[in-house]
Amino acid sequence: MRGDTGSVAIEAAIILPPLIMFVCLAIAGGRIVTSGAKIDTAAQDAAREASIHRTAASAQAAAQSAAAESLDDQGITCASTTVNINTGGLSVPVGQVGTVTVTVSCTVNLSDLLLPGVPGTRTLTSTATSVVDAYRQRGA
Repeated sequence: MRGDTGSVAIEAAIILPPLIMFVCLAIAGGRIVTSGAKIDTAAQDAAREASIHRTAASAQAAAQSAAAESLDDQGITCASTTVNINTGGLSVPVGQVGTVTVTVSCTVNLSDLLLPGVPGTRTLTSTATSVVDAYRQRGA
């Protein structure tokens, strides 16, 4: 029985580092998945907000504001954020269906996980489209 002394410490030293890495990878994966879903929501909110405006300029401003507000409300802190809006659907004649498309890109910080092999940041992108009411008056 004396030969087993210290074997638990050796087993722990062998098993613990991979276990810790697995937990950190799971946390990183969870952060990426939940952040992606929240960025999807921000893009949907921005597209919907842009689609109810009459002019491209007001739609651009509203979409930018809606995306920033949605990300903030959901607790997402982006190292950098870009919001691209295609307001071409606002220029179609009344009676025809148009769409507004918004693409939101957010650079999520992963450096606080201190996991080797995981990049410090990851850029997540989401695109959403919203239909413009075909019979709503549009601005010039």
